[in-house]
Amino acid sequence: MNAANNASSKYRLWPIFVMPVLVVIAAAAWSAFWFYAASQVDQTVDAWRAREAASGRIYDCAKRTVAGFPFRLEVRCEDATVELRSQTAEQAAAQMPPLTARLGDILVIAQIYTPRLLIAEFKAPATLSRHGQPVMVVDWRVGRSSIVGLPDTPKSADIVFDDLAIDRMVESVRTPAARAAHVELHGRTAEKSTLDKPMIETAVELSGATLSDIHPVLTQPFNAEVGAIVHGLKDFTPKPWPVRFRELQAAGGRIEIRQSRIQQGDLIAIAAGSLGLTADGHLDGELHMTATGFEKMIPALGIDKMLEQGVPQETLDKVAPGVKSKDIDNLFGALDRAIPGLGRAVRENANVGVAAGLAAIGQEATLENKKARSFPLRFVAGAVFIGPLKVAQTPPLF
Repeated sequence: MNAANNASSKYRLWPIFVMPVLVVIAAAAWSAFWFYAASQVDQTVDAWRAREAASGRIYDCAKRTVAGFPFRLEVRCEDATVELRSQTAEQAAAQMPPLTARLGDILVIAQIYTPRLLIAEFKAPATLSRHGQPVMVVDWRVGRSSIVGLPDTPKSADIVFDDLAIDRMVESVRTPAARAAHVELHGRTAEKSTLDKPMIETAVELSGATLSDIHPVLTQPFNAEVGAIVHGLKDFTPKPWPVRFRELQAAGGRIEIRQSRIQQGDLIAIAAGSLGLTADGHLDGELHMTATGFEKMIPALGIDKMLEQGVPQETLDKVAPGVKSKDIDNLFGALDRAIPGLGRAVRENANVGVAAGLAAIGQEATLENKKARSFPLRFVAGAVFIGPLKVAQTPPLF
């Protein structure tokens, strides 16, 4: 009887021992899966680095570690450096030596169940140097990016910065070049993209941005949103952007601006259209723009100051062919000598005339319940024109 009871007790106790064994087996299996996934993520990071290197961006780490067990994978790159080769038209054309960006750490994160999605976080600041001499410092509060699709052709890529600050270094003195409270850059394979006709859909968002080196009007904070599709790409193989833009021009490709919106105080402008590239890499095409506060654009673009300081001959050639700048300056000087202050008054009246002339361009419109004006914004070999008046010059893309 006692023997039977003992046998029954042992039978009832076996589930108690089975469960810990199953837990141990499951933990061992999960650990094996994690280490396998970690090796796959490591390969994916290497594939990303290889693509970046082919695009002229060479990443290196003083030390690389893999952690994150048990539910995610973290690849940390300590004392990271990025060597930038042929990333701009100027750098490629002049065969300038590469820029080297040195930053703190880069942390690449992947969930164990989605190893093809990489999320990266960048530690500020980044110091860009050439020949060992710092030329630019980039700082930010938050810097992160994501990329989907590796190790094959990426399906999408995004990068976000908060409190971005870019300073130029001149003889060890930092000079502000750009600021932005928030920056977003997005790129993905367009919905109608095919292997023989690849297309990229891009989007840019800036909040509280200022740019010191582009145009005086951009030195005041503005917000901008731009969405575009790039047509005419040869393929998605990694290469520097000047090379890709050169191929785009050779194929007759276009940059389709599907929507854009810029706001600076009371000034609001939207635009859409299509831009191509000239043989020397300059933008060429036309956008249809609608803008509010049109009368405020004259001082914002600096046309009033241009009139006060003298009209450049280049501008007169566009606005009034055959008229010489020195003739106008002589006229204003003669008026001042005859009646002090008269020349200045005429210049101010001329400014009003220019405003009226520009206001006559295009058609009346309404934008966001405000009175506005619609007009063409032309790009001619990189020069930007509102009607006949040149307001800006864009750099070549290759």
